[in-house]
Amino acid sequence: MTLRQAQGERIAAHIPVLLDEAIAALAVQPGDVVIDATFGAGGYTRRLLDAGATVHAFDRDPDAVAAGQGWAETSAEPPRLVLHPRRFSEMVEAMGELGIAHVDGVVMDIGVSSMQLDQAERGFAFAADGPLDMRMSQSGPSAADFVNSADEADIADVLFRYGEERQSRRVARAIVAARPLGTTGELARVVRKALGHRPGAPKDPATRSFQAIRIHINGELDELEAALFAAPRPLALDALATLDPESSPAAVSSALDELREQRVQAQPHQWAQRDRHQLPDRKVLAGQLHRGAHRVVLERRL
Repeated sequence: MTLRQAQGERIAAHIPVLLDEAIAALAVQPGDVVIDATFGAGGYTRRLLDAGATVHAFDRDPDAVAAGQGWAETSAEPPRLVLHPRRFSEMVEAMGELGIAHVDGVVMDIGVSSMQLDQAERGFAFAADGPLDMRMSQSGPSAADFVNSADEADIADVLFRYGEERQSRRVARAIVAARPLGTTGELARVVRKALGHRPGAPKDPATRSFQAIRIHINGELDELEAALFAAPRPLALDALATLDPESSPAAVSSALDELREQRVQAQPHQWAQRDRHQLPDRKVLAGQLHRGAHRVVLERRL
C-alpha cells in the first residue's frame, strides 16, 4: 500500500465528532461559498460539497493537502474544491487574491487532528515512540529543537501557560537535566519521573506537557486569535462554527479546550469595540455543546 492510499483510507474512515452540529449551524445552501479552515481528513469539506457548496479548504499540513488533491471536485470546471496549502489565519488574504469578497460560512475544527496523533513519525503523541517533532506544517523548529535549546525559564513558562502545569518549574528543570531529548518516549519518561507518575492513574501526567509544547511550536492559540479577528471584517461572513476535534485522550487534555474557549469568547467583545458600526445587523449567538470530553464553542452570525 502506498502512502497516498494509506492517507486515503484514514480520510475515508474519519468522521468528525460534531459534523452534524457544524453543518446545521452553517445552514449550507447549494451555491454557497464556504471556507473549511482546517481541512485535515476532509470530513467537513465532504459534507459541505455534498450539500452543494463550493469549498475553499485550508491546511498547513502538506500530507493533508496532498491527500485532498485526489478529490474529483478539485478538477471540476469551475473547481468546487480549492485547496490552500497555508495557515487558516491567512484566509482573508487568500480570498482577496482570488477576488472573493463574500463567503457564506467558515468552519474551523481547531487543534491537532486524529490522523496526526495516529502517526508516530509525526511526534505528536507518546502512545507509540517517535521523533520529537510536533510540527503541523512539517517545517520550522521542532519540539526537539525547543526542549533542547530553550532556557529553563522559557520551558517552564510554556508548560504553565499552555498546559496549565502547576509543577512547570520542576518539569522544566528535569527536561534541561535530561538533554538531549530526541523521541516522544524520552520526553514522556522525563515528565513522568519529575511528577511521580503512578501506573494506572486516570491521566498520564505527560499529557499536559505534550499539549503545551505542541501549542507553542505551532503557535496554535495565536493562529486561532488571528483567524477569529480577521474573518468577520474584510469578508462578508454569514456563519462561523468553531469546533474542537475528536482527539486522543492520550495526547490532549480538557485544559486546551478551556484555553481556546477563553480566547474565542473574548472575540465578540473585541469586534464590538473596534467595529461598532458593523454589529447591529450581525447578531451573535454563542453556545457550548458537550459530548464526552469535548467542549465545543459554536458562533453563528445571523
